[in-house]
Amino acid sequence: MSKHILVIGGGVIGLSAALECRHRGHEVTVLEAGTCGGQASGAAAGMLAPYAEAGEEPDALFRLCQLSLRRTADWVQKVEEESGISVGYRKNGSLQVVFHEADAFLLESKRRWLREAGAEAEVVSGNRLGQMEPGLGQGAVAALWCPEEAHVYSPDYVQALQSACRKAGVRIREQLGRLIWQGHQGDKRVKSPAGEAFEGDEVVLAAGAWSCEWEQSLGMAVPVHPIRGQICAYTGVDAPRHLVFTSQGYLVAKPNGTLVCGASEDVAGFDTRVTERGIRRLESWNKDVWPALQGEQPFHHWAGLRPATQDGFPLIGRLTRHPEVILATGHYRNGILMSPITAEIIADLVDEKSPALPLDSYHPERFAVTSY
Repeated sequence: MSKHILVIGGGVIGLSAALECRHRGHEVTVLEAGTCGGQASGAAAGMLAPYAEAGEEPDALFRLCQLSLRRTADWVQKVEEESGISVGYRKNGSLQVVFHEADAFLLESKRRWLREAGAEAEVVSGNRLGQMEPGLGQGAVAALWCPEEAHVYSPDYVQALQSACRKAGVRIREQLGRLIWQGHQGDKRVKSPAGEAFEGDEVVLAAGAWSCEWEQSLGMAVPVHPIRGQICAYTGVDAPRHLVFTSQGYLVAKPNGTLVCGASEDVAGFDTRVTERGIRRLESWNKDVWPALQGEQPFHHWAGLRPATQDGFPLIGRLTRHPEVILATGHYRNGILMSPITAEIIADLVDEKSPALPLDSYHPERFAVTSY
């Protein structure tokens, strides 16, 4: 049965969920407080690297990210075909580089469990590492090579998603301001500050770091908070062939010739201003890792607010107290990576189907609930 779905938030999660729901025959309206992709989505480095960024063992978040990575190539192809816009998808693999012998042993341990989890991973060192990435600093001891990892150009990805949505018949409304839903008071409409009201059968809350603004509307805690991520970019320098990760940050070369370096993180509320201290943190390590940056100054820097949760897992699922509301938020630094699988899960929930994996670890009511 076709439903009318209201998606709150026009970032990559909201747009992806809207597109997938529309593909399944639902009527969809995206409601965006500002501009689509105007916050964390458009500011992201666009990395699709669950292996390089994984912790010490495969947890539920790793499994979600890995499944999404495996969906990415087909998803990107579909978005590009439907939008007519290239998203700069490059599957050039990643190198997680270490500079101390002791850390090389940790790479071997990680390689073992990644292989057991079905990932391609290999530890490289010496001449082979130098041949794979000749621009690395001389202090590089070894690296974990994960050839399946990739990246997209975030602004183009957002543009392509928005175009694909519109061409598929998704209605997109922008510049609406802070949206309010008063379901706990019996009013199921979503209202804008100007008094415009929107009605739908179900609501998908995908407002990123701003999802917490719905706590009073829902009468419950939405434990998402912003983490500011600061990034800088260089141009006119020799760039790495792979995504390069270190314990300090990452380097990724984009098809437009820029070399992106990130990310300095801090807690700054909803402040998106770039700070001198944040950029200096990036410059303090990147020249040692990539000596071509010696004497270079970034030509651009920017910041975005990442939607974080207290356990690092996103909030994905249908609310018990408000079954007409589905949350898709709190993806922190992996919103672009998780957009394909999140879209699939949301559409499955709308269709009342069982998702591809259990959602207990991501359920939005897994934390203690606070009433308002």
